[in-house]
Amino acid sequence: MAEDVYAGKVPGSNPVSALVVGEDFAGMRSQALGLAGRAGWESHFEAVSPGRLARLALAGPSVLARPFLRGVSGVSLAGGRDLAQADVVISIGGKGGAVGAALRAPGRPVVQVQNPRQSLARFDLIVACQHDEISGPNVLLGRTALHGLTPEVLAEARAVWMPRFADLPRPLIAGLVGGSNGRFRFGVREAHALGTLLARAVAEQGGSLIVTPSRRTDPEALRVLTDLVEAAGGSVWNGEGENPYRGLVACADSLVVTMDSVSMVSEAVAGSACVSVFPLPGRSRRITSFLQGLEAAGRIRLLDAGGAANALAPWAVSPLDDTPELVAEMHRRLGF
Repeated sequence: MAEDVYAGKVPGSNPVSALVVGEDFAGMRSQALGLAGRAGWESHFEAVSPGRLARLALAGPSVLARPFLRGVSGVSLAGGRDLAQADVVISIGGKGGAVGAALRAPGRPVVQVQNPRQSLARFDLIVACQHDEISGPNVLLGRTALHGLTPEVLAEARAVWMPRFADLPRPLIAGLVGGSNGRFRFGVREAHALGTLLARAVAEQGGSLIVTPSRRTDPEALRVLTDLVEAAGGSVWNGEGENPYRGLVACADSLVVTMDSVSMVSEAVAGSACVSVFPLPGRSRRITSFLQGLEAAGRIRLLDAGGAANALAPWAVSPLDDTPELVAEMHRRLGF
């Protein structure tokens, strides 16, 4: 890649503007917007979800691709103000990558997040995880997914939430709960097992327990989990008021994270808490490889199916976040 092509931004001039395209999933938004935020770029997210026919057209000549350059709202991206003002496009995932590659133009590089599942040569840079198992001269790899939980963000969260947690007995054990997806299942049975584990752990350690679910958490599973956690004297965020998620990553002594989300695990290990990963029925070679890598680094512990409560006993850890190094190299490659 010719690095001087993108060297038009002068330090101290107007901020770099990024158009971010991808499916509207929390994990994808977190990674793509996290990259833009870490880079110091202004960003606008546009949800896209091209179907199979659209992806075929987007891979072809621009005259065929242009009608399919639309967000899920139906608004055209090709002639929109956000694209006209963008210095760079950030795309994420396979569907986002199909749109991002079609938006590539001289002087407007495209940075892809995750494996685009198409020719890597269609992107200026690809920022992915080691478990994506891709390589090339334009590929940057890290152990963890991109996210926006910088040390500064976590320090701010700690300043806000630590006073709110001040009266809670320590250790503070927190559960970060995802939900079923195409690879793993989190239903009533799994919720009962997780709730039982957390209840036993707080009983043995004499601390406090807080759990926050995600939008993907099955309502019936959440009811079962809530009953078990509240019976143990803990609390589950009910969706009202401010989500304590960042506060828990910043302030908890131990985090228990369900294994379905690479983004959630990556954010958890960016803090200072011990991180235990709760197993779920299902299979993903990529996620298993990701977790095994973090376990080999001593940053997480993979719980077994039985989930012994004493497995949550704390151990010495340090924050792990490869995003700063990836962003620095991205700046060097792009020239802004």
